[in-house]
Amino acid sequence: MRVIAKKTLREFWNKHNDCEQQLKAWYLEASKAKWTNPNEIKSEYPSASIIGNDRVVFNIKGNSYRLIIKINFDYQMVWIRFIGTHAEYDKINAKGI
Repeated sequence: MRVIAKKTLREFWNKHNDCEQQLKAWYLEASKAKWTNPNEIKSEYPSASIIGNDRVVFNIKGNSYRLIIKINFDYQMVWIRFIGTHAEYDKINAKGI
């Protein structure tokens, strides 16, 4: 998968360095992945939530942070749509972001 944009993750872990290693690991795994459907994501990340509108929510650092991606399986593209604390996540429309 091509992940757009690592810069978003880097900026976040520079502010919240307690999740740097987890975000780097997620980025590396996602970059190497060849997901073709949501079930493949769930098999690798059982705690991920498929929320519709091509969005997937990942729990980062024991659910301290939430990462939302938009995914296009046909083009093998992932866009970072949101990374934030659980409290910040609760204030957004995850399907629309």
